[in-house]
Amino acid sequence: MPTEIDSLHWAALFSGALILVLVALSIHVVIGRNKHRVLLGDGGNAAMSVASRSFGNAAEYIPAGIAAIILLAQLGYAPWAIQLVGGLMLAGRIIHPFGLKATGGVHPLRVAGMALTWTSLIICAVMLVICPFL
Repeated sequence: MPTEIDSLHWAALFSGALILVLVALSIHVVIGRNKHRVLLGDGGNAAMSVASRSFGNAAEYIPAGIAAIILLAQLGYAPWAIQLVGGLMLAGRIIHPFGLKATGGVHPLRVAGMALTWTSLIICAVMLVICPFL
């Protein structure tokens, strides 16, 4: 019979997965820089602009998500709560770059990715704010 995974281990799993998403997006930028011979910025190349923004957007949101998820686990929130916020954040961060890459205006995957990310962060914020009163 498998041992139940506690909140901190769930936080570690989601943190590691989110870091891997960030690294994958970073590698995508490096490959694009080599392919398009761009040293800094996007070099006026649309594909590089998208790759750079995909990474930049993830770099803006993932650290706050990881910090919140770990803090919630340390505060003793139940594993299901960590799974909820971690799963939302991970799904949002995986989906968003595909929507950003799509052409033809604002793509539904871009909107969904940001909605999931913001939902995760808002839930984390509320849980952190109410924790002292529980």
